[in-house]
Amino acid sequence: MRSIALAAVLFAAASPIFADASESNAVSTDGIERVEPPSWWLGFEHAELQLLVYGPDIGRYRAAVDYPGVSVARTIGVESPNYLFVYLELTDEARPGEFDIEFDDGSTQRTYRYGLEQRSADPERTRGFSAADVIYLITPDRFANGDPGNDTVDGYADLPDRSEAYGRHGGDLAGIESNLDYVADMGFTALWLNPVLENAMPEASYHGYAITDFYKVDPRYGGNADYLRLADAARERGIGLIMDQIENHAGSGHWWLDDLPASDWINFDNRYAPTNHARTTNQDPYASGYDKEQHASGWFAPTMPDLNQRNPLLADYLIQNSIWWIEYLGLAGIRQDTYPYPDKHYMAEWTRRIMAEYPQFNIVGEEWSHNPNVTSYWQAGKQNHDGYVSHLPSVFDFPLQAALSDTLTAPEPPWGSVWTPVYETLGMDFLYPDPFALVVFPDNHDMSRIYTQVNEDFDRYRMALVFYATVRGTPQFFYGTEVLMSHPGTDSHGVIRSDFPGGFDGDSKNAFTGKGLDRQERAAQALLKRLLNWRKSSTVVHSGQFMHYAPDGHSYVYFRYDDNDSVMVAFNRDDETVTLDTARYAERLEGFRTARDVLTGQRYALDTPLELGPDSVLLLELVR
Repeated sequence: MRSIALAAVLFAAASPIFADASESNAVSTDGIERVEPPSWWLGFEHAELQLLVYGPDIGRYRAAVDYPGVSVARTIGVESPNYLFVYLELTDEARPGEFDIEFDDGSTQRTYRYGLEQRSADPERTRGFSAADVIYLITPDRFANGDPGNDTVDGYADLPDRSEAYGRHGGDLAGIESNLDYVADMGFTALWLNPVLENAMPEASYHGYAITDFYKVDPRYGGNADYLRLADAARERGIGLIMDQIENHAGSGHWWLDDLPASDWINFDNRYAPTNHARTTNQDPYASGYDKEQHASGWFAPTMPDLNQRNPLLADYLIQNSIWWIEYLGLAGIRQDTYPYPDKHYMAEWTRRIMAEYPQFNIVGEEWSHNPNVTSYWQAGKQNHDGYVSHLPSVFDFPLQAALSDTLTAPEPPWGSVWTPVYETLGMDFLYPDPFALVVFPDNHDMSRIYTQVNEDFDRYRMALVFYATVRGTPQFFYGTEVLMSHPGTDSHGVIRSDFPGGFDGDSKNAFTGKGLDRQERAAQALLKRLLNWRKSSTVVHSGQFMHYAPDGHSYVYFRYDDNDSVMVAFNRDDETVTLDTARYAERLEGFRTARDVLTGQRYALDTPLELGPDSVLLLELVR
């Protein structure tokens, strides 16, 4: 795999087409300022390639190619005379190499040199994450500053200021790469980064969700080559890279906004009209056309123009952009932001095209709803009442996140059990075509951290970690969860995404080395490290079945099991010790005599009752 990436880098050095997109898109070639995608590969199922060509009056030119296996299928001009969309047909006769695209308007000619490479033949390079993985979510600006030289870059107005919660702090790709050993040692096997593409916005650009160039890494994070080097270095350590992508919107600083290709490129004629966030209009049989349009076409924020994916040229552009990054980096997955907000029929085609090219890939969509009827609508295989067909492999399990948070923080209910929300939410798994493919998580970059959610109660925090490490699905943890990062008294996103201790010069604490951490922070870090490294080899947790028992008072028990192994997880959310009668679990304990606590090593006999101390959890491997 490394040799493939190295070959791509070496080829890039000889060709402006394969160079770092931050360089190639900034250089005018014979009056052509941009060609996107900046490079492509042979060997895809879809044989047609759209090129967005930008330059003065290029729209009145015709395009021609004289290269074996490559021909111009059609050219399309748009309202702006400075764009031309060229569709190339790539046949089996085409070979890797460079060729000239000739542009002619009858009196003048322009030439642009383009390049093709053979796509990787190694399916492992783009194998998607699965329930065998654990995802580490990082906000790159806040994790580690590996190259202070790129903190300030000419032409970018949002200057670094670590004292400002919504300012840039200086974290970058080099900082992440230099700490990959820490990530691997903790037991993480997948890395999800909040977006790192260019956000040339005047302020609050650190979060990455207002992209201003879809083919260019923000230079304050490094460059495209740094992104590729990070992906390769992570892969060498058994860590797959998940890219955060946004189909719904761009940033108001995107270069398109200075010269839109067409008046329908941005929804609502490029005038701010806020979305109503009524995501249930996608399923609601009574929803008005007005509300559906306001949701799908409305803008997420004034600085985030809403893209019109119903424009077929823009749809092709965005699909190709996703495929370009998958192949360029060798991704293990895509996390798709605000999944229900773009045109839903476009999203079905976007996922279909990607999964057709990469059948072993994975994509997880963000549908922030606490109702599994809403989230399950989007998963591939769902038989929806309106006939909507999705190709999305996974969604985030926001319903389960909300249920566990309620369970760990709510006062004792007047009836039932504090665990009832979790029990009943998992009981709704019949709504999903594949509940074991969901991504589960205690928190993320948009919500309060788990240690804050549980009011900095270490016992409840411990329960949350064990739960997400053992429940069905792929667990995801936010950076800093392992050292009790918290933010009592505020829900400011800038504070939630605070700097990781030890990632920046002058930090008094260093989570990478343990220096300065207090006893409880070290205990938390050791707990998650033990859990995740145990989970790596616990195949029954990856792919075993799930069975749970109705909550009994403040206790809740479930099993992960297959034909050979079994794990029992028992929780007590009470301030008093509870006793579990093992006879109740006979159908799952049959054939096993003892159990070993994964976290303490303590042994238990299974023919006698089990005691759970106050606010405690047992993680038991059953032994025959």
